Amino acid sequence: MAGIRLEKDDEVVGLEVLKTGTILTITRKGFGKRTTVDDYRKTARAGKGVINLKVSEKTGDVVTTVSVNPEESIIITTAKGMVIRTSLKNIRIMGRAAQGVRIVKLAPGDNVTDLVKVPDAVGNGEEN
Repeated sequence: MAGIRLEKDDEVVGLEVLKTGTILTITRKGFGKRTTVDDYRKTARAGKGVINLKVSEKTGDVVTTVSVNPEESIIITTAKGMVIRTSLKNIRIMGRAAQGVRIVKLAPGDNVTDLVKVPDAVGNGEEN
């Protein structure tokens, strides 16, 4: 039984059961965006999916998409070993098919390799 029908050059970059209201997508060239889950229509099994981000030469391919909460931070790593942590408050919510904004400025020849979310322990009084 198929979950999604892919074209020849398509690939799945992430899969998650959503327990949040927003998702974060990041691309190889450091562009990203937060989008509300309500911006996406539900599709049936073995469907073609829904456009998440307008991929271009400027943005590069999508690296990953993760569900996020506003109180979380993210850590981005690059191929040349750069590691950046930033709060999700710095990344605005935008439309589903937008290209996104530059989240990380990369050195020439570098690219984003991964993104992980981490709880923002500053000021929330919770232990994780």
